[in-house]
Amino acid sequence: MPVPLLLKPTDNYIVQLEVFEGPMDLLLHLIEREELPITAVSLAQVTKQYLDHLERLEQLKPDGIAEFLVMAARLLYIKSVALLPQVESEEEEEEEDPGEALARQLREYKRFKEKAGFLKDLEASGRKGYVRLAAPPSFEKRLDTEGLDVQLLMEAVYEVLSELDEPPRPVHSIAPLLITVEGRMDTLLTFVPQVGAVVQFRRFLGQSRTQVEVIVSLLAVLELIKQNEIRVEQEQLFGDILIERLPTPEPGTLAEPESY
Repeated sequence: MPVPLLLKPTDNYIVQLEVFEGPMDLLLHLIEREELPITAVSLAQVTKQYLDHLERLEQLKPDGIAEFLVMAARLLYIKSVALLPQVESEEEEEEEDPGEALARQLREYKRFKEKAGFLKDLEASGRKGYVRLAAPPSFEKRLDTEGLDVQLLMEAVYEVLSELDEPPRPVHSIAPLLITVEGRMDTLLTFVPQVGAVVQFRRFLGQSRTQVEVIVSLLAVLELIKQNEIRVEQEQLFGDILIERLPTPEPGTLAEPESY
């Protein structure tokens, strides 16, 4: 039954001094010699001529002979199908006609053979590349650079830059905020100015506007605890943290840090 066309290098086979590359090449030669179109009917007509040439094949190789015999079997099957009456059945699935399948492969082989011959002629004539025949395009000169050098160009640039006015300063520029631990310590002491006064730690942090200010505020609280100026207390877990102002230690005395 129909098999795909295999495009692979094959040996040449001689039939009465005529050289063929394979069974497809021989079959194409017979059809063209009889001036027939490549159809299933034409294949049935040249079956006898193909078998006659097969008997006169001079160069015998097992693999090559097998391909020629397979092609002969296909041609005999196509011819027998053409001679026998056909019974149409609606239940049978429609399959591609074996003759039309082989004719389609033969037409494809002919097309590849013609393209291969064209490439072979190009190689024989030495045309392995294409040369540009048109002249290169000419461009109109828009700037005459004669008499100019890099130094003169740089001097001209510097001269133009020196005549330019200084660009105005941005109107909406904002100076960056300077946040220090000492400043946040003073701010916290203003929240609890008297001894015994209490303020919520959450309220003190509520005055912060950035993450950096929150971190600096926490450092300020820890520093004041270290200096025994405040104490912190939390009555319950996750409850509010209260900050209480402690009395200022007398000079020369070192007060014990409050536990918290």
